[in-house]
Amino acid sequence: MLVSGLNGAGKTNLLEALHVGTQGFSPRARSDAQMVRFGAAAGRVQLCGLNGATRFEADVLLSPGESRRARLNGDGLRSAEQLRHELRTLVFTPDRLAVVKGAPATRRAYLDRSLGRLFPAKAALPVEYAAAVGQRNAALRRIAAGASSRDALDPWTATVVSLGEALVDARAALVRVLAPRFAACAERLGLEAATVAYEGEPPTVTEYERRLEKDLERGLTGSGPHVHDVRIEAYGRELRSFGSQGEQRIVVLSLVLAEAEMLAETTGVTPLVLLDDVLSELDGERRRALGVMILDRGQAVVTAAAAAALPVEPAQSLIVSPGEVRRA
Repeated sequence: MLVSGLNGAGKTNLLEALHVGTQGFSPRARSDAQMVRFGAAAGRVQLCGLNGATRFEADVLLSPGESRRARLNGDGLRSAEQLRHELRTLVFTPDRLAVVKGAPATRRAYLDRSLGRLFPAKAALPVEYAAAVGQRNAALRRIAAGASSRDALDPWTATVVSLGEALVDARAALVRVLAPRFAACAERLGLEAATVAYEGEPPTVTEYERRLEKDLERGLTGSGPHVHDVRIEAYGRELRSFGSQGEQRIVVLSLVLAEAEMLAETTGVTPLVLLDDVLSELDGERRRALGVMILDRGQAVVTAAAAAALPVEPAQSLIVSPGEVRRA
């Protein structure tokens, strides 16, 4: 589906509503108040559609100052974000370029979100590991302050090592299966020899014993998967520092499309892919290549300022103007 309209007409708001209605949260707003119309007391997103062959109805109520509420097929959910475990949606927005050019923490967070979508049994690992590191850091500070003995650190070190090993193994396995699909998508979009690799080794008790004095001085656990990174290259260049804006855009888009392909294969259900302002920095050839890839996969919504920006015929075309959405 192609959604076109003038800047400020509401194209991104439409995609945001689709994301909120299927995932329970916004890909860009930090609070519900930012999603509610000025002057309104509350906002609501109601969707119906097909999840594979199964019909669904989702309802998300946004009330600033109150907890977000969601229902799926008439049943109330404990939290709106439970929707993401039932309905699968991937999104590209211009600010997602931070996955390439941002800090390592941004890439780790992206990888952990993908891990939860593709391998639900591993979804809790990043949270459990972060909690263990927090407890070990607190123990380090107590020891440094003379309020605890060094023996009290050993159980937390063992927990961090155990969870850290599992998290590194899961992340590395995800990258290994994602990498060839990512490379194939990037090549179709004109970025050849693109690679993605996980950088970091599983933590060990020996490593933590060796750096104990440094960790005590800082009050922080200074090694482990919470400081690892994901390296993305093309033509032998590291794209965080040496990639153009267009190359970085292709990288993020290729990651989204590669994950969509994996989700379709592993679940048998094609995910919804939301692509906001994805065409603006792609040349004509790459726009056409992207259009063909989207048509092959289905379940995609693309926004553009002008319908002519997408050089293939979409299955459906909508025009957005302030307060109105109509068929082209």
